[in-house]
This record gives sequence, C-alpha cells and structure tokens, in this order.
Amino acid sequence: MKYIETLREGERVSEIYLVKSKQAALTKAGKPYDNVILQDKTGTLDAKIWDPGSVGIAEFEAMDYVAVTGDITSFQGNLQMSIKRARKADEGEYEPKDYLPVSSKDIDAMYETLKKYIASVKNTYLNQLLNAFFADPEFEKRFKFHSAAKSVHHGFVGGLLEHTLSVTRNCDYFAKCYPILNRDLIVTAAIFHDIGKLEELSTFPENDYTDEGQLLGHIMIGAEQVGLKIREIEGFPVILANELKHCILAHHGELEYGSPKKPALAEAVALSFADNIDAKMETITEMFSNVPENNLEWQGYNRFMESNFRRTSHE
Repeated sequence: MKYIETLREGERVSEIYLVKSKQAALTKAGKPYDNVILQDKTGTLDAKIWDPGSVGIAEFEAMDYVAVTGDITSFQGNLQMSIKRARKADEGEYEPKDYLPVSSKDIDAMYETLKKYIASVKNTYLNQLLNAFFADPEFEKRFKFHSAAKSVHHGFVGGLLEHTLSVTRNCDYFAKCYPILNRDLIVTAAIFHDIGKLEELSTFPENDYTDEGQLLGHIMIGAEQVGLKIREIEGFPVILANELKHCILAHHGELEYGSPKKPALAEAVALSFADNIDAKMETITEMFSNVPENNLEWQGYNRFMESNFRRTSHE
C-alpha cells in the first residue's frame, strides 16, 4: 500500500483511502468542485475533484473506502491530490486497520500493565468496582480500540488506553512522593477519569462527538457510569463513592476547562495535574512527529498550548 506519509510531489498515485470528509464547493469563477480529505493510518491528505461530473468519478460519501487515481501536487507548502478517477471500493479490497491511526505502543501489553495497577488497589470496594469494568471482555475490547480525543491528543486507536495508563503512572508516582495522598483512591480515579469518552466519542473510523457527548460531556457521563456500578456493590461506603466521583468530576481542574467542580481533595488536585501534563506532552509529541530532529524552525501558534513552539536543540 502507498501510505500518505510516503507520497511525494509529482507522483501519480492509484490507491484505496478512507474518505474522512467530502464537501461540495465553488471556485471563484463559480465552477463546482469537491473538497475531499483522504486518510490512512499515517495521516490525512487534502484532495480536490475539479470535475465532479466527469465519467471517471463515481458516487461516494464520507467514511467510504474509495479507490482513487490522482496526481500529487503542492499548494502553499502542503501536499495535495488532484483526483482524476474515483470509485467506492468493495469489501475485501482493503484492510480497515491500514486506515486508522493506531498507538505506537503495544495495546495488549498496555492493558496488562493497567490490570496490574488494578490488582495493586488494596481497598476491597475500589478493587471490586474496577474489575466490574475492566475484567469484562466486551468492555476490554471497546476500551482497547477507543481514542481519547477527536483531534487534540491521543486521537488514535488505543489512545484512551495509552492516556489512561500514563495518567495512572503519574498518579502512582505522586502517591509515592506525597504521603497525604490516598494511593488506592487516586489510582482508581486515574483509571476511571476518562471512562466517559467511550460514550462521548463514536468509534473509528468516525471518531466524532456523539449526541450524548455533545449534551453531557465525558466527565458527567463517566461519573454517572461509575455511580451506577457503585450501586450494584453491596455496602460500598457512601463517603468513598462521593470522593471517587468528585475526583472524576474535578479532573480538568478548573470550571472554565469543563470541570463541573473545582478540586476539593488532594487526590483531585493531583489527578488534574497528572491528566494535564500527559495531555500537553502528547500534544507536543504529536506536534513534532513529522518535524525532523534537526529542524529548529518555529512551528507556529498552537491553540491548545497557547504558544508558538520549536524543537529543542541537542548541542
């Protein structure tokens, strides 16, 4: 397969790609054309169909796998494809895993590590609650496949697991550094903090906000999910339940960042920092993923980081 990251200006390409989006538009002269975003696991490519009604262009929609033939050009420094022929691909012509961005880490190994953290939680009620979710094979399958975001950070298959594990590691480290923290509570909260994203975001290839996600958001959804499962565990302490749900509700740290509550427990403060640092470091990592190590040029303003960035020199 000819992956998008390997394409070069001047090539004529015949390949199957996933259509991430397709929109009709008009040129300045009023002539219709189509804006298309093609995707595979290595990235996306802007594409144009300058003559949508031509014989070689068959009907297709967003989220279709499409066999295209086109020329790779450069526009304002970015590669672009001018599509000459296009048809919807048949099942069996493509392997879906080739078209979805996937974590660079071993997904099964990450899940096993997360299960070790779960096993290390000594509180009987919290351990039982964690296993009520993570020991379920169907839940495991969903959790391994899901992303942690639409685009900002960890927006790939395995992203939710990778982010959750990183936040859990950070919280485990914090618990070792600061004895004031209840390790069982903060580790449990870390593992659960983004569980609502399973409902907030649809599965791949769409990976877009659901109606529930738009109306409620993952923080509210996650707290509700955990609360419902707590009610199934006989004798679960009310105060512990409220402390855990508070950590989930406050994990974005500030009201303006989407948290319904500001942190009011030491564990909630530490969790908010653990979540924030992992999200920001992954955002920076992804920002420089296609920038050569010796490229010290400024990359431009990043909306999420609210700053201009360049790579660090290693001299």
